[in-house]
Amino acid sequence: MTATPPVPPTPAGRVRWTMIWLAFGAVTINYMDRANLGVALPYITKDLDLSKTATGLLLGAFFWTYAAFLPGAGWLVDRYGPRRMMAFAVAAWSIATMLVGAVTGFLVLLLVRLVLGAVESPAYPSSSQIVSRWFPVRERGMAASIFDSGGRAGTAFALPITTVVIAWLGWRGSFVAAGIVGLLFTAFWLKFYRDPDEHPKLGAEERAYIRDGGANATSSTVPAMPWRELFRYRTVWGMVLGFFCLSFVLYFFITWFPSYLVDERDFDLLKLGFFGMIPALVSMPAQWAGGWVQTRLINQGHTVTYARKFPIVVGLILSSVIVLAGVVDSAYVALALLAVSQASLCFAASSLWALPADVAPTPANVGSLAGIQGFASNAAGALSPVVVGVLLDAFGGSYFVPLAVAAGVSLLGALVYGVVMKHVVPLGTEPKKTVKGVPTAPKSPA
Repeated sequence: MTATPPVPPTPAGRVRWTMIWLAFGAVTINYMDRANLGVALPYITKDLDLSKTATGLLLGAFFWTYAAFLPGAGWLVDRYGPRRMMAFAVAAWSIATMLVGAVTGFLVLLLVRLVLGAVESPAYPSSSQIVSRWFPVRERGMAASIFDSGGRAGTAFALPITTVVIAWLGWRGSFVAAGIVGLLFTAFWLKFYRDPDEHPKLGAEERAYIRDGGANATSSTVPAMPWRELFRYRTVWGMVLGFFCLSFVLYFFITWFPSYLVDERDFDLLKLGFFGMIPALVSMPAQWAGGWVQTRLINQGHTVTYARKFPIVVGLILSSVIVLAGVVDSAYVALALLAVSQASLCFAASSLWALPADVAPTPANVGSLAGIQGFASNAAGALSPVVVGVLLDAFGGSYFVPLAVAAGVSLLGALVYGVVMKHVVPLGTEPKKTVKGVPTAPKSPA
């Protein structure tokens, strides 16, 4: 296996952590805006008289354009940098979110959701590029787990905050308020975020720590590997297929979970706002724990491959307990099982946004790889709510079959990451095989 960079003493400076918490803030707002529809859905469907299948189409529409635009967004992040692209994304999606409050019918709402998906696409590639530029290899797992846990924070905060705003201003007002918050954050982001080679408060000691630990702390002048070459590697296909499986299950919590609590477990608005945020809140420390485990394993001398794959495979296997929520009688036992499932998914997800920086053949490919695996993730996001909606209509509104399907997909994801994605090293540098002690040429492509 390729050796990890030596572990230098931790510097006094902590500017890098400020930068990743800024990314956490952007992702938190991102997911609050995504989850807003899920929370408001019982009221929107009643107001607009939508069927379950139409509801599933609305939930999935966001992901159609989000997934389609992600690869291009990753390329734009590599070209223009995370500062400009994140600012554009937050401002644009905030305006689109506000427009949801003005819709009067299914088709207009569908169109606005399609626009929202397109303009949100630069957020995750930007955050992944921040991890690549600001963090040494041993800290990438923790950094990635922090910014990605903003998704859990946004989902959790959306439930109580949006329910309060809906009670106060109605469901339309909740979308306007969310958009205003995003526009304010855009100004905050532009004022405080800088790359390492431009940040005025980054000290020489922390700069050296970042650089010597394997971070891509300066803008790359190495030409990017062409996209057609990226898809020749088995590792990339493992990232794509595995992330699809994980996201297929995770997006149940982002889309149908509030409706599950209302329809299947008879939660009223107050219970939905209080108990509904528990799985997402539990998932945040679970994701940070996954990042901590990765750092710990690397510091103990384990390979990056082992450190990244361990939480992924274990987390996906444990998340299959989601199926049990469809058979227990108690609503609170079901909620506990769903909390374990989502927390396990997020323990697994702690590795995923570190992978683009780990396997990119050049720093100019990090955003592109993040966009490619993000495309797969959100293709699952587009498919998952539609599948759930169709299955609910087909099985009389019972959630058992959708939850059983989710459990099976979760186990499939563990198999993909464990078997298809063999090594977490820069593409083209996979370890050579040996035949009776004699090295053979590496076989990098799939």
